[in-house]
Amino acid sequence: MDQNELKSLVGRAAVEYIKDGMIVGLGTGSTVRYMVDALGERVKNEGLNIIGVTTSNRTTKQAQSLGITIKDIDEVDHIDLTIDGADEISDDFQGIKGGGGALLWEKIVADISKHYMWIVDESKMVHQLGTFPLPVEVIPFGAQHVFNKLAAKGYQPTWRMDGDQRYRTDENDYIIDLHLGKIDDPQAMAEELIHMVGVVEHGLFLNRVNDVIVGRQNGPEILHAR
Repeated sequence: MDQNELKSLVGRAAVEYIKDGMIVGLGTGSTVRYMVDALGERVKNEGLNIIGVTTSNRTTKQAQSLGITIKDIDEVDHIDLTIDGADEISDDFQGIKGGGGALLWEKIVADISKHYMWIVDESKMVHQLGTFPLPVEVIPFGAQHVFNKLAAKGYQPTWRMDGDQRYRTDENDYIIDLHLGKIDDPQAMAEELIHMVGVVEHGLFLNRVNDVIVGRQNGPEILHAR
């Protein structure tokens, strides 16, 4: 199977965990697109009654086009299950997310979820985080100064671009990607970044995930993180 087939495989496996009456967090990214498509099929064919809370405007449009009921996060008091992708997952189930630019909304949704699941193809499983560039979301005001601080620390920052313009998140922020190679202490890195003035959020998702479904050539593998 190629990478897209593996993504479709885990997307279909994940929606089997969604039960009637649930409030479900819907992530963002290429793997999640397959999951939302599969969820739309269940809503249409089985009359599955669920409420979705999305982590990006892109996912909102996709879900609504498939007949999935969507509510704003402040219209619900909890989320039963959130299913999202990840860009890297280490051996101890720490993650980097934000390759799709939705890290802030993704972390807010994860934070109020009773159960949190990642779905990935096997290429996302790594021994140590850092090969995938670490996204840092910053407000536009003073963003160049934040960039300069990150460069001075040796973190090799680059602006995320959208054509010839700086990429803008759904909150109209910028993203700076840090090319670290490896992250020896993710917790220390997370603490340093979140306390930097001008930083809104970073893409280190630590001690959060409950289960991971990994798309492998011989079928989906379910890993229980905690």
